[in-house]
Formats: sequence, structure tokens, C-alpha cells
Amino acid sequence: MRILAAMSGGVDSAVAAARAVEAGHDVVGVHLALSRAGGTLRTGSRGCCTIEDAMDARRAADRLGIPFYVWDFSERFRDDVIDDFIAEYQAGRTPNPCMRCNEKIKFAALLERAIELGFDAVCTGHYATLIEGEAGLELHRASDNAKDQSYVLGVLNAEQLAHTYFPLGTTPSKAIVRAEAAERGLTVAQKPDSHDICFIPDGDTRGWLAEKVGTATGEIVDRSGAVVGSHEGAHGFTVGQRRGLKLGVPAADGKPRFVLEVRPVSNTVVVGPKEALAIGEISGARHSWAGAGPTAAEFACHVQIRAHAEPVPATAFVTADGVRVVPEQPLDGVAPGQTAVLYIGTRVLGQFTIDATVSAVPVGV
Repeated sequence: MRILAAMSGGVDSAVAAARAVEAGHDVVGVHLALSRAGGTLRTGSRGCCTIEDAMDARRAADRLGIPFYVWDFSERFRDDVIDDFIAEYQAGRTPNPCMRCNEKIKFAALLERAIELGFDAVCTGHYATLIEGEAGLELHRASDNAKDQSYVLGVLNAEQLAHTYFPLGTTPSKAIVRAEAAERGLTVAQKPDSHDICFIPDGDTRGWLAEKVGTATGEIVDRSGAVVGSHEGAHGFTVGQRRGLKLGVPAADGKPRFVLEVRPVSNTVVVGPKEALAIGEISGARHSWAGAGPTAAEFACHVQIRAHAEPVPATAFVTADGVRVVPEQPLDGVAPGQTAVLYIGTRVLGQFTIDATVSAVPVGV
């Protein structure tokens, strides 16, 4: 196949490209410039898409003997990922920019251009596997559970899966990938993995949002509506947050309180006991299926609400309004805006953006 290898400058994408070359494919490397003013250097494992990352990707491509290009996707990244991230927080939701980047950039914008240029597939260093099932191609978890990235790929549809290539999915561990990189003479063999939000490399999401949308004083209330504190912008809070609340009125039982809800219209933050974070039902209208969808309107599955969360047994209901999921045990600290990925065994069935939650603990209990 003609393969376009997305090379981030990290060890995973470099080894993925190397394996594509070794498999006999015609491979071209490409690095995506996602910022018009990218930083020059990384700080340990913080940040990505820096000039240093681009140079690391180029060195890896040179070592593999493949053509290499840098494509400027900064405008689309700003529109589809950064602006969406800000808008979601302003609406009181907690977005996942990695999901949006995979959906809009790596497997939409990049894949579209790749196909236009005559490539058969885009190769990435994601840890996930593709299996040919009875009803077509299926997305499954990686062999290494510790590195499995199928959750953040849950937004891919059947057409996109047909043009993707994940060479690392069956690798038993990340240590093997690093050892292979060293054997191949790739200088990124011991480069730290990136974490946190790539466009907020210092990790200060609240400060970054305050710069973008400003501050606005509002009330912090408990579940009964009593005012227990104030804040300078509801966008700076997420469901499940405990630190930084600075409450002026202690709880009657003396226990810590957590953010239960963010109400952007009234600029109000609702707090309460940890038990109230338990969620008994989630639903969302924006959904997609990773290949063939469910064959029934009601089915048993597992639901996962974060990249590294434990999947929880659940029953899903597909309706004209979207998808509703009732877990067998309450989910902890779920926020509108998060992505719920549905699994059947190791297979990713599909995903939806959570629009609404129902507490498993009624007010007053």
C-alpha cells in the first residue's frame, strides 16, 4: 500500500513508520504543524508539536530513508480543536481535545488529504488493533492494556477505519517499542511520552481559559441552593474537582466538597459530598459507530468514560434522540462534554458525547 505515516516526533509514530517500511509499503512521513507559534523546545513530557518534535520526526524519517514533509494544519486545529475546547467550557461542559483532534484532524483533515493524494491509508503510532469481522472491519483494544488507546479512537467511523493502519496494536509492551527504536538507531528511543493538553503545555487549564474568556464573579452553592462561596469564572471548574474551591462555609459534616455541576448561564458552580458524584445514567445525542453498529435498540455492553478508566458493565439504549446508558454500578464524577465509549468485549462499538447525567444519589440523601 501507499502509506502516509503521521510522525509526531515521538517514539511510537517513528517505530510505526519503521514497521510500515519493513512490511514493504511505500511510505511517506508527514509531521503536522498545529500551531503558528509553536514552542522551540519541550519541557520533559509536557507539550508536543514543538520545533524540536518536528526535527525529531525529520531525523527519524531520514534514518528510515523515506520522504518527509511538514503540513500546516494550524488553522484547522485552531477552529476544530482549540475553539471547540473554549466553547465547550463556556457551555459548562468538560471536553476531550484528544478525541476532537483524532476526529477532526488526524482522521478527517489528514486522511482526506492523504486520499486526495493517492495514499491508501494513514499510519499512526496508536495502540489499537483492527480485525476483520463478519460485518466488516472492527476496532479493538491493543494487546497491551496499559498502553491501549482504543478509547481516543472511538470517534472513527467505518470509512475512516478502512484507511487506517496501526502497526503497534499487537505489541505486548511499550518497552519492546523503545528497544526496537534503539536497535533501529532512532534517536527518540528514550524520549518521554507527551501528556496533558498539547496546547496548554504548562498544565494550567484554568489560567489559560481565564486569558481566553476573561473572568466573571459568580456564586458557589450547595445542592440546596445555599451560597457557600464565590468564584471568578465557572469555566475554571470541572465536575469532580475538589481543590481550589476556597469555600467560605464549611460542610455540616466537616467533609470535603466536590464540584457536582457547572451552570454557565447563571455562572454558578454547585458543590456537594463525594457520594453525590455517583452517576446512575448518562445520555447524548452526538454519537457514531466504529464500523457496523448495534443490531438491537437495547444491548449489553461496557462503558468507558475516560481514557484510562475501568470499563463498567452497562445496558445501552439507542433511540431517536441518541444513546442512553445505564451502568450496573454508578459511574464516578461524570461531566457533560466527556466522551462515553461503548465496548463489546475488546471491540469498540461506538461513542457519544455526554449531554446529560442523572445522579444516583437524590438531593437530600
